[in-house]
Amino acid sequence: MNPQQKLARILGITDGTLESFERSISGSTGKTGLLEKLAQENEKIMAGTLQKINSGGGTASHIHGVLQKTIFYHEKQFLDFLRGVEGENEFEKAANLARTLVKAGQGFFLKKDFVKEIFSRRRPENLLSYLGYQSVDELINGNDLMEAFSALRFVESDEWMHQTFAEAYSNFTPNDFEARDIEIKVLSDKWRDIAKKFVEKKHHNVSHLKEFGVIFLNPIKMDIPGKFLRDFALLLHYFHEIGFYSKLFKKYSDSPDFAEKFKSLLRGDIKELKDVNQENAWLIVQRYLVKENPQDPRLFQPRVNPESIHWTKGERDLAGLSEKTGGKVDLGLWSNLDWVGGLFQGEAGEEVVSFDLEDNAMSLVSFMEGKKEVLTYHQREAMWTKIFAEYAGGEEKLEEMILDNFDKGYLIL
Repeated sequence: MNPQQKLARILGITDGTLESFERSISGSTGKTGLLEKLAQENEKIMAGTLQKINSGGGTASHIHGVLQKTIFYHEKQFLDFLRGVEGENEFEKAANLARTLVKAGQGFFLKKDFVKEIFSRRRPENLLSYLGYQSVDELINGNDLMEAFSALRFVESDEWMHQTFAEAYSNFTPNDFEARDIEIKVLSDKWRDIAKKFVEKKHHNVSHLKEFGVIFLNPIKMDIPGKFLRDFALLLHYFHEIGFYSKLFKKYSDSPDFAEKFKSLLRGDIKELKDVNQENAWLIVQRYLVKENPQDPRLFQPRVNPESIHWTKGERDLAGLSEKTGGKVDLGLWSNLDWVGGLFQGEAGEEVVSFDLEDNAMSLVSFMEGKKEVLTYHQREAMWTKIFAEYAGGEEKLEEMILDNFDKGYLIL
């Protein structure tokens, strides 16, 4: 199997599809040999990583096990270091540490007072009942607005949420936004029952309100190996995701259909293939479609995923802890592994093994919970995005192109 054939298997497409793609994009860009170069780089990084974690190779099962043991070991290092960070508990410590690791400027977000307006227009009965209130004024006056707003999705029905989104978000204008720093909030004890519902549904402790520029942590301790490190990486990722969407909010502030574009961003809309009639088009896919439908035809087409960019930056921030701690936390290993994957022999034939931090942390959590699900979708999306970045001229050029073409839904080189 030649390098390009391996690449095709890892990407989940046929050899012929990848060959056709390479001929087409080489013709339009004049760049040749990039896929072979990337395939060789992938093999080199993978071999070097296996050597670092004391594994010369083996079966897919063996490599999965070694990578997950490495996550386990690195999480222990991380938690040991976290004890010395300021904060009343692990979650406050994590929030404080994240603020020192991420270089995030101000963003363009909805003014917080609009939470009051939304509550007033759409009375949240379940939330009021949970808090024992009779009126919206009690809710507004007696709570942190961002904490209360973050709780909505776990106590109100989907129907209530959808109707609220349709009614309350349709009239926002750029004048309703302001420049603010991205904020991290650790939910207080009064939200503990709601936080438990969140964790049970989402299986992690972190979420965000990108329109308000807020990341929130649910302080529910879960003693399952891999979960805390996974969630901390997600926290760093959200800084970059929120910053990215803030740029789009600002970009569309001159558009006459600003409200519709704003709602589309929050919904995570993606073009259907039938709506893209351009040769050499790369879809901009802002969700992980494989989680919704593994047979979605868009998963078998060239694409870029902004999520991959946010993860690359977040995992790079995390890897920076190695230098910050003088090597005491050896997370530098995971830098530039987000797109790396290989083919190894499994029980039922050839299997893809992801070297991405998040895939392996999530797989470890799944194993510890008895599910034994092995994940690779972060790596696959990152590899597609890496390929386009190479043809486009690097990460910065890629992000610039995505921002410029986001409303169109695809890129052309």
